[in-house]
Amino acid sequence: MTPLRLGYLYAFGAYLVWGFFPLYLRLLRPAGPVEVLAHRIVWSAVVVALLLAALRRITVLRDLLRRPRTLAGIALAASLIAVNWGVYTYGVDTDQVVETALGYFVNPLVSVLLGVTVLRERMRPAQWVAVGVGGLAVAVLTVDYGRPPYLALILALSFGGYGLVKKRLGLPAAEGLFVESAVLLLPAVGYLAWLWSAGGLTFGRISAGHTALLMLTGAATAVPLLCFAGAANRLPLTALGMMQYLTPTLQLACGVLILHEPMPPARLAGFGLVWAALVVFTVDALRHARRRRATAAPDGPADVDGAGPADVDAVGPADVDAVGPADVDAVGPADVDAMDPTGGSRDVSPPRPAQRTS
Repeated sequence: MTPLRLGYLYAFGAYLVWGFFPLYLRLLRPAGPVEVLAHRIVWSAVVVALLLAALRRITVLRDLLRRPRTLAGIALAASLIAVNWGVYTYGVDTDQVVETALGYFVNPLVSVLLGVTVLRERMRPAQWVAVGVGGLAVAVLTVDYGRPPYLALILALSFGGYGLVKKRLGLPAAEGLFVESAVLLLPAVGYLAWLWSAGGLTFGRISAGHTALLMLTGAATAVPLLCFAGAANRLPLTALGMMQYLTPTLQLACGVLILHEPMPPARLAGFGLVWAALVVFTVDALRHARRRRATAAPDGPADVDGAGPADVDAVGPADVDAVGPADVDAVGPADVDAMDPTGGSRDVSPPRPAQRTS
């Protein structure tokens, strides 16, 4: 199999797992969202620690202890992804899968806005149009829901912020997931111990199958992340960026067609505006990438950093260092493509596919 085909296989595998993740989370009932989140943290740390030990890369922690600034950034990234995972799990558990899918559709737009507001980058006119249409979509959905779509907004903001922090940290996928899980490990174990003492822990008390499913949350987080990292090393960013929308599309289909969540006309109109914004956003990204290639052609290969709607450092529904919609270190779906590590201002390229952590 050629590297390109293998890359597509890895990408489809990652996005399919993240896309059908809501169905897996529903199987974890009657475990509550916080218990599921705690298990995901614990078992992710176990799975990735074993992987790093097998690859003899466990020394990453020792190296990080010498870099307090990096540790502070990791703590912030871990907090953001914990919020993302927790809100996503809550949304699935409370039959709001459609709204969680919305969060990952609008994530690329939020990532660009973060680049403008936090890093003071400039947006092209078409990007302003896309963000404006996205804002109109949020207004329409606010009227439909009778409240702002806060689950979608929290997911998009937490994942966009996570991608921003991860881009500055520059940690590899497996190492990034491990250290983030390690930061969250003590609170997660403490919560599970308290839940056990209070008699509310479902782990080991429902059935062997349910216990196994809770333990598999670690693999369900780590495997698609590593597949995504493999895809990012083999595929053009344009292809990877276009494919990132497969995850929220599958999540939306799960919510409407399998879980039978309502989709009234006003809500459909709101989603239609989001899709229109993404079309404008993606077409502008492709045109900008072609212009960059044409400009760079006389001097050598073009920089395709802004070729796709998602940033390679960003999951999930997916970030290469994160896990997808529910995890992109996540998925899930995206990072800010044009973030300048120096903090300087420049054109905003669309976010490359984030490492998801859903």
